[in-house]
Amino acid sequence: MIKIEIPNPDVVITRKRQVGEPVEAVISSEYGFTDYHKIPRDKGGIILFFNASDDLMFVGKARKLRPRVKKHFEDQVSPIKKHRDEVYKIAVITVEDAMEREIYETYIINTLQAKYNIDKVFFK
Repeated sequence: MIKIEIPNPDVVITRKRQVGEPVEAVISSEYGFTDYHKIPRDKGGIILFFNASDDLMFVGKARKLRPRVKKHFEDQVSPIKKHRDEVYKIAVITVEDAMEREIYETYIINTLQAKYNIDKVFFK
């Protein structure tokens, strides 16, 4: 039997209420994530989106984390496009190996029962 443990997030950012002038980055001023620059740009890994109640909304994986997070807030085909306003916290786990990313993504989706993931779901 294979034992998988969910790694602790390397970076966690939360939505902040903006005061004063909007900042330059579009994602920051629209969705309140002013410190998304802490997410590694050129590393691969797993992205977890949580709401204010700390319920897991969506799990995704990416070869380059920061551009993928940004795409989730800009894309018209993103699975969370109708729920972007609900996103309160983004957790990022750095995983360089593509096969490991795939395994962790599927495991996290089914273990924590991500609300808006429709692929790779075995718990329904």
